Amino acid sequence: MFEFRDPWYLLLFLLIPLIILWYFKSTRRQAQLKYSDLKLVKRLGKSLRQRLQVLLPLLRLLTLSAFILALARPQSSSKEEEIITEGVDIVLAMDVSTSMLAEDFKPNNRFEAAKTVAREFIKSRTNDRIGMVVFAGESFTQCPLTLDYGVLLTLLEQVEIADKNWDGTAIGMGIVNAVNRLRDSKAKSKVVILLTDGVNNRGQVDPITAAQIAKAFDIKIYTIGAGKHGTAMYPVEDPFFGKRYVPMQVEIDEETLTKIANLTNARYFRATDTERLKEVYDEISQLEKTKIEVKEFTRYEELFVYFLAFGLLTLVAEIGLTHTYLRKIP
Repeated sequence: MFEFRDPWYLLLFLLIPLIILWYFKSTRRQAQLKYSDLKLVKRLGKSLRQRLQVLLPLLRLLTLSAFILALARPQSSSKEEEIITEGVDIVLAMDVSTSMLAEDFKPNNRFEAAKTVAREFIKSRTNDRIGMVVFAGESFTQCPLTLDYGVLLTLLEQVEIADKNWDGTAIGMGIVNAVNRLRDSKAKSKVVILLTDGVNNRGQVDPITAAQIAKAFDIKIYTIGAGKHGTAMYPVEDPFFGKRYVPMQVEIDEETLTKIANLTNARYFRATDTERLKEVYDEISQLEKTKIEVKEFTRYEELFVYFLAFGLLTLVAEIGLTHTYLRKIP
């Protein structure tokens, strides 16, 4: 960027037309000699020295203009930014038990809705390390904390419903696994977003004990109960009639999920459909904002010295020519 520090000096340019007018008037008042016949002189034409006489007033105007610009202190400026971020470390703990296949989250079942909303949540974050833990009757780390969201999203797509060998709901183990991923984190905020649709019925650690461990490491656990109230249609494979649907009672241990959230200074949410689930993740995203500080610096470079040097150069040139090659005899 280019600017003048003292732009009011530019008003001196208004004097230049007056100086030009004064110059033309002064040249007309110069002393003159009368000759009886100038025909011979006119035939000779103007010499190079006469033609160059116009340089003197031009050099003087250039000198004056350069000095005026130097007085106005021209500067070039460049802006620089220093961005300081304090990210949040987040672990998504997702229930992948077979009950997540219940189709009360239209147009998908709970499992597909949870993956879709988690995908949007990941894409909305910046400068945060995000990891993923899945749990059913056991718990596994699907992705450790990472800033490579492309890899994380790929691993999210690979998440599948638990098979019958490790089906169940081990909420406590899901929390312990997530805490294990966050315990050594140096982030200003450490968060677990736990989504489940059932009641803890498996695992070696109960949910409340796991929450107390999380509290000891200053980890917040936002809990989400996924499922509508009452009953939901659950798909069943019948060997005779193929796939059919049976009503299944929705059982979410909201009391325990609320205790987990309160114990870790977080909140419990109930999501009864896909839209509400999106709202829950958006609300959590707002509660756990990444801190970004932007410090802006402006660097200035003084340019008046170039105009001053140019003005001095033209002044010296004018004085030199006036007293040498373009010298006039009074």
